[in-house]
Amino acid sequence: MKIAKTVQEMRMAVQAARRTGGNLGFVPTMGALHEGHLSLVRAANATCDAVAVSIFVNPIQFGPQEDLAKYPRDFAGDCQRLESEGVDCLFAPSVEEMYPETSTTYVEIEGLSKRLCGGSRPGHFRGVATVVAKLFHIVGADLAFFGQKDAAQVAVLRRMVKDLNFPVEIVVCPIVRDPDGLAMSSRNAYLSPQERESALLLHRSLNEVERRFRQGERDPAILIEAGKNVLAQEPTVRLDYFSIVDPDSLLPVVELTGNSLVAVAAFVGSTRLIDNAVLTP
Repeated sequence: MKIAKTVQEMRMAVQAARRTGGNLGFVPTMGALHEGHLSLVRAANATCDAVAVSIFVNPIQFGPQEDLAKYPRDFAGDCQRLESEGVDCLFAPSVEEMYPETSTTYVEIEGLSKRLCGGSRPGHFRGVATVVAKLFHIVGADLAFFGQKDAAQVAVLRRMVKDLNFPVEIVVCPIVRDPDGLAMSSRNAYLSPQERESALLLHRSLNEVERRFRQGERDPAILIEAGKNVLAQEPTVRLDYFSIVDPDSLLPVVELTGNSLVAVAAFVGSTRLIDNAVLTP
């Protein structure tokens, strides 16, 4: 596996990986890789002739009081995991490489950037869209793989790809969960054993909404209240939002006539976690 630290090195590594022809898959990450990330790598390997991965903890998607400094990092372990998965090239740039002092350009998707996580984390999706646009430009992949757990991010990036005519297809892969149902996340490492038990309420709240939906309930307000009631069972869980929205626009739905995204974000102790499910009539 070729490890590139600069834009030029990565472009050369991608050119070398493409020499055999075929398409290139790309998995952008912030490292601290778990089975959720690796499932994306495996999906890329199953679909593409060559696979590139990036590891970059992107500072401009973190707010002033967020966890940039303590975000989990395990570069050596990540490299071993990616090597064992047969990744062709890894892009691991420095902050200075991605954002030189003269850099003043940002990408913002109007409207979408302020919904769901964008509402409680101002500037977050601007940071995500900016770094992913740069990575798409540097790597030049044919397909890019993201997890369904980051459904709002996927909606933002799909709009960016469409509006800016990026020649890349976004592929969304299922949420990977631990056996008890907790959605895998690098931030799960912050949780104490007691907090981890409390965090299971996020998935249970979604299960309750899905159960009532299968029984015929179609009023979004009633379904949202049912999900919130599950989370209210544990006082250490502080709700950020619980919403049922259109998967593409992220706007609240009035009638559940098509696919709808049930999205939840909550603080468990000091750790902010997200999860979601799709309701299909």
